[in-house]
Amino acid sequence: EVQLVESGGGLVQAGGSLRLSCAASGDTFDDYAIGWFRQAPGKKREGVSCMGSSTYYTDSVKGRFTISSDNAKNTVYLQMNSLKPEDTAVYYCGIATPKRGRCIGKMLIPLEIGLWGRGTQVTVSS
Repeated sequence: EVQLVESGGGLVQAGGSLRLSCAASGDTFDDYAIGWFRQAPGKKREGVSCMGSSTYYTDSVKGRFTISSDNAKNTVYLQMNSLKPEDTAVYYCGIATPKRGRCIGKMLIPLEIGLWGRGTQVTVSS
């Protein structure tokens, strides 16, 4: 069965960097849209970045985070630089079929995601 597995989270000081990976097994991303989301304690899951037909970044991470992919490895990355304590959250990747959602000038929303990974914890200390 198809699975998404996030990795690369951890504890980092403010101003530091992490690179998250989302590896897909059992399938390829082909024409799916892929998104990174995060959920902090007591808050709703929010979109961070997506890629597909285009790429998108939510305002709070623009200029600091970069989404990329390596299709040969069936892996999507989220390079996170200049991390802030408010970036602390569990980060999830998810994929959407073209019928369900597309990353075209806007962020994917959680309802558009058909398959989620289990998340990786990112903690940014001050």
